[in-house]
Amino acid sequence: MSGAAKRRLEALSEQLVAPVPDQGTFEGLPVLKKIAPDSNGPRVKGKVVIVTGTNSPLGIGRASAHQFAQNGAKAVYICDFNDSNLEIHKRELATLYPAVDVHTRKFDVADEESVKAVVNDAINVYGRLDVFFANAGIIGQNKLFSDITSEQFLSTLKTNVVSVHLAAKYAAPAMMKISEGKKYPSGSIICTASVAGIRSNAGSTDYSASKAAVISIAQTISYQLAGTGIRINAICPGVIETGMTATMYEAARARGTEKKIGQLNPLRRGAHADEVARVALFLGSEESSYVNGQAWAVDGGLSSGHPFVPGKLG
Repeated sequence: MSGAAKRRLEALSEQLVAPVPDQGTFEGLPVLKKIAPDSNGPRVKGKVVIVTGTNSPLGIGRASAHQFAQNGAKAVYICDFNDSNLEIHKRELATLYPAVDVHTRKFDVADEESVKAVVNDAINVYGRLDVFFANAGIIGQNKLFSDITSEQFLSTLKTNVVSVHLAAKYAAPAMMKISEGKKYPSGSIICTASVAGIRSNAGSTDYSASKAAVISIAQTISYQLAGTGIRINAICPGVIETGMTATMYEAARARGTEKKIGQLNPLRRGAHADEVARVALFLGSEESSYVNGQAWAVDGGLSSGHPFVPGKLG
């Protein structure tokens, strides 16, 4: 086999090069093929994971870092533009999961060299990258579209959209690299979008546009990565208490109206960060091996129907 042909073969995913073989029969019926390890074990054992937007004590990023560490990751990089809590998070993770290497990184997720650097570090230290959760984002301008300047609009797009593009741009080639412990290219790129990217009235114009773009990026790149074994998906949370929404929650508590948050979705409550983090864990694991290019709503059912008045059917 020529060198070029060998490189092409190595660039294909394991499922294309060596699909799951028949595993015998039981009383004449074929044994059920199983792709992923058992669900009752560590779901990302030995994987190297990068998570952005992890500084907030309330956020999806911090909760996801815990899920990846708890489920056997070899290393977790926790990254944020604001590093005021990162060292505390690192000490907590090290205390709870001492077998996991935890690295902190402070950088702007829309800065190309910084994104490239953290990916290169994972490859240089561990020889692999398996999960990149591009979670960082900003809430945008809480204004009518007519009051948002072009500079403000572009600022939101830079943080929320360019960051996802850069994550995929550098994570995908890194995930294609093989090593002694990783025989085939594989990986999962996860992006935090929003229910606001699916339908209206869930965010400002600039924020909603940015999250719709994140979904489009995931869908488009999934086809450009065809055959590589690298998947990319977007998570679309509904209302959830994070660092971005803390002001809204605090105001509601002050008015005694906290229970009204999330009342328009069928579960009639807001989400907890851990509920979204568990979806990120699933998408980062081999259990989601056939989930690709999707906008996964984690919104209590809000996006499944039209707005309604609680207690009344349309």
